[in-house]
Amino acid sequence: MGGYGNWPAVIFFSAFFIIFAMSFARPATTRDWRSFGAFTAFIVALFVEMYGFPLTLYLLSGWLASRFPEVDFSSHESGHLWHTLLNLKGMPHSHPVYLLASLLILGSLGIVLFAWIELHAAQTEGKLATTGLYALVRHPQYDAFILLMLGYLLTWPTFLTLLMFPILVIAYVRLARREEREAREQFGQAYERYAAATPAFIPGLRPRPGTSIGH
Repeated sequence: MGGYGNWPAVIFFSAFFIIFAMSFARPATTRDWRSFGAFTAFIVALFVEMYGFPLTLYLLSGWLASRFPEVDFSSHESGHLWHTLLNLKGMPHSHPVYLLASLLILGSLGIVLFAWIELHAAQTEGKLATTGLYALVRHPQYDAFILLMLGYLLTWPTFLTLLMFPILVIAYVRLARREEREAREQFGQAYERYAAATPAFIPGLRPRPGTSIGH
């Protein structure tokens, strides 16, 4: 199919996001590696379909051709399925859906970077990270990974990534719960006060008394 079969691009972009994520996530336990492996699978599945072989377009080719006969689904641009399915006009890259997806992707990378800087500074001093992004939510890095995946689902949805997205969200919630147990053991009442005042994932959502996560 035209515009596909670009395997060097698959390798480059997959490696970029995997190495970037590993640099900040730093998986250590078996559970960490399982979650990171699922994230890696999401990234590889995404870029294989984006630049290698468009499996989703292939599986939907009959229905898409009958529903949208004017669209050339051999073109790389047709991989922006939301643009086609929502019957949007103009080039996909100039539409608000794509622009929103780009903001989510770029924003997620910035969140990971700044959250890591804040966390590293706190860990160096042996303190609990409670400033900057950590003053808004307790798990900004997991928020960032979720926003990154959501951004790519908006710009290039596939069967595999749509299936894997909720699985990864659940995995991140479980990792966050484990990290909170460890933080309570290390910081005690300081963490209890922080958790009572700061939501887990959604800024502005006030934690309920006696809860720790998943608000």
